[in-house]
Amino acid sequence: MLDKTYSVYILSSKKNGTLYIGVTDNLKRRVWEHKNNKVDGFTKKYNIHFLVYFEIHNNPESAIKREKQIKKWNRLWKIDLIEKKNPNWNDLYENL
Repeated sequence: MLDKTYSVYILSSKKNGTLYIGVTDNLKRRVWEHKNNKVDGFTKKYNIHFLVYFEIHNNPESAIKREKQIKKWNRLWKIDLIEKKNPNWNDLYENL
């Protein structure tokens, strides 16, 4: 049986645009929900639909802890995190 994984992810409205940070136990489904405006709130209001960063965790506690950590960072640190793994801000959703 496969172990369940949890993802911390960052969505963006465009390169260097508005950012959203979240956590989920099903990254593909959750990003699809954001892209298709199935989630009322911040991402729908500001058209934040591009998956620009994610990381995988083995348990929900570590994922939630990491999400909270990144949310507290200043914007430049968040951009640096994205650009280390995704310098062109490509939408990573299609490769999930």
